[in-house]
Amino acid sequence: MQDELFNIPAYFYLGWLIPLFFGGVFTISYRIEKRRLGNGIWFSLFFYSFLALLAMTILGTNNKWLIVISLALFVILLLLIGVVFALQAFLLLWNAWIVWKRESHTLANMLTLFLGIAILLAPFLTSLMTRYLPVPVASGISLFAAMVIFYVLFWFYNYLTMLVIYQFNHPRYKQDYLIVLGAGLLNGNEVSPLLGQRINRALKFYRKQLRKIGQGPVIIFSGGQGGDETVPEGVAMRQYAIDHGLPPEQAIAEDQSKTTYENMVFSKKIIADRGTVQPRVTFVTNGYHTFRAGMIARKAGLKANGIGAHTAKFFLPNAILREYIAIFVGNKRWHTVAVGLMLVLTLVLTWAEYHG
Repeated sequence: MQDELFNIPAYFYLGWLIPLFFGGVFTISYRIEKRRLGNGIWFSLFFYSFLALLAMTILGTNNKWLIVISLALFVILLLLIGVVFALQAFLLLWNAWIVWKRESHTLANMLTLFLGIAILLAPFLTSLMTRYLPVPVASGISLFAAMVIFYVLFWFYNYLTMLVIYQFNHPRYKQDYLIVLGAGLLNGNEVSPLLGQRINRALKFYRKQLRKIGQGPVIIFSGGQGGDETVPEGVAMRQYAIDHGLPPEQAIAEDQSKTTYENMVFSKKIIADRGTVQPRVTFVTNGYHTFRAGMIARKAGLKANGIGAHTAKFFLPNAILREYIAIFVGNKRWHTVAVGLMLVLTLVLTWAEYHG
């Protein structure tokens, strides 16, 4: 039996149960816990199975114009991806040049520079290795490097997937507390533009909730005093918010934390000490930092998801790389085991190829 309109076997539609299944698993898992990195795998399984079934369905229609238009869009997309991939080193170096001009010359701001140089040098290093090392050694190193790179890229793609999805987190305007995460001060006591964006995002949420339900959330400004700062970040942030219209009684400075984990732990203690029963809490940071901060909040036992403030686009590549490295290193035990297994597999395969 076939669909009379599209000439598609009726049983083919059962294939759509595959993306529906993966989509359902992702939806349930994400609703239970948004801050889980593994959700990205379920979403990818849904997304690519959906695309595959969509392509097969379009081909099955035998509709010439629909197939041609779809194929043209697919080819254009592949060409764009190919161009970006071919020029990735130069795009990274271009970004590094912009960051060098506009930001401080710290190691964290040079990640795109290092990555761009590494991509350019990789072919030359491979050529030298194959020229001067024994064939089995060169082959083994190449295989091991390929597996490690694929592994790192797999988790990076998974992280990017969740970072993008997490930007669609829109908490209801019924929050009891907002936690604004610190980000360093200028000249020892001045709120930086990046930190100001976080505070302004919190104030925007506060004012909108106040209009909607007549009660704004209490805002906790979380950040201790660094070695080059004359006041704690939380104190400077609180004063900045009050100067921009926040009532003092709605502003609390948490002035002891040195890390994002401590931001969450100490803010959680402040909330607990105030005796709020089952508080509704949202934290505020920059968009690129929201997902990792959510993972840290989960680790700290704080039931809170985040909303992100705007970040200059030129700053994003370095910031995203830095966030991914932090997440990757944070799970170093599992990754060390995985890399160790890849090394063992490489040795076995190389031995089998040249001594089998």
